[in-house]
Amino acid sequence: MDHVELEKRPPEPSGRGPGGARASEASGTSGSCLVVAIRMPVRIVALVLVVPVRMAWDALAAAGRFLHRTVGRPVGRALAWLARAVCVWPFVALWRWVLVPAGRGLAWLARVLVVVPAGWAHRYLLAPLGRGLVWLYARVLTPVGQGAWWLLRGIGAVLAAVGAGLWTGAVWLGRYLVVVPVRWAVVYLVVVPVRWLVRYLVVVPAVWLYARVLTPAGRALARCVRGVVRLLGVVVAGVVAALVWAGRVLLVVPAVAAWRWVFVPVGRVLVVVGREVGEALGHAWRVAGYVSVAVGRFLAALFRWVVVEPVRRVYRGVLTPVGHAVRDAVLRPVAEAVRGAGRIARQAVAAARETVRQTRADVRRALFGEHPQGDAPASREPRRPAGRTLDGSTTALTHLTKD
Repeated sequence: MDHVELEKRPPEPSGRGPGGARASEASGTSGSCLVVAIRMPVRIVALVLVVPVRMAWDALAAAGRFLHRTVGRPVGRALAWLARAVCVWPFVALWRWVLVPAGRGLAWLARVLVVVPAGWAHRYLLAPLGRGLVWLYARVLTPVGQGAWWLLRGIGAVLAAVGAGLWTGAVWLGRYLVVVPVRWAVVYLVVVPVRWLVRYLVVVPAVWLYARVLTPAGRALARCVRGVVRLLGVVVAGVVAALVWAGRVLLVVPAVAAWRWVFVPVGRVLVVVGREVGEALGHAWRVAGYVSVAVGRFLAALFRWVVVEPVRRVYRGVLTPVGHAVRDAVLRPVAEAVRGAGRIARQAVAAARETVRQTRADVRRALFGEHPQGDAPASREPRRPAGRTLDGSTTALTHLTKD
């Protein structure tokens, strides 16, 4: 069955290019026996190792859920209530009963001491003063300032015109009496002789030196440098070729052989082993889950039949009839007797109150006489209907019949 499953398994993703495809095909054909030989022992070992772990995990998960339901939620709710009682409610009470009234009082005090006086001062002092200043600025200071500005601007224009005329005359005189003669003297006495000297003493010898001496020397030096560079290039190319050949023979060929004949087969074996171990662990985890569920159901059924069912039968067959008998034979008669005694006590208290009330009325009539029906003093006690007695009733119909 394992060999059939291996043949029906979809091909694994191969490497890039035809080399990868050939490698995957070779690994599939050559690794099938290895897979068949490794799968069953690995799965058995994985199952033996994983089943206790899975059962322990399921037991811990069930215990965690039970503790969460029975301990975590109540403790969390208690801590939340304690946190609210310690951290939230005092601040809420402080805000509601201290800070808000204090803020309202401070706001009222600030309004009375600051806002209202400031409004009064603005309305009756600052606003009239500001209007007076605006009128003074618009009706007095502005016309005076504008007149002074026009006067100063006229004086400034006259002074500017006079200064401009004087400056233009001074500039014209300085130009034609000083600048023009000095410029002609500098040009014909200094610039022309210096230019002639520089041309024939510096430029002409420098050109001759560059054309007759520096150019041939530079060309010869360039030819020498090019020859040296070519020689160095040939030497370096030979050295590099030798190093490349030596590196290929000493490093690349052994590395390729080791990769092809050692690392690739070992890697294929390790890949197969790792894949089978992973699949075995997954299969063992699933099987352990089924085993854990079966064991849990067995333990639950055993607990139900050993503990729950006997307790339920004892409760239903013994405790429930005994409880019903005790309720019918003892508790209900005792409750009826207690209710009857309470009713009799209430009736006795009501009769005693009525007797005391009648006695007080008789004593009042004996001491102060009868009052007219309209002038009867109001009783300080509320009028209550008379209690139910053996020879009387408290219904409205009985009172109307007595009247």
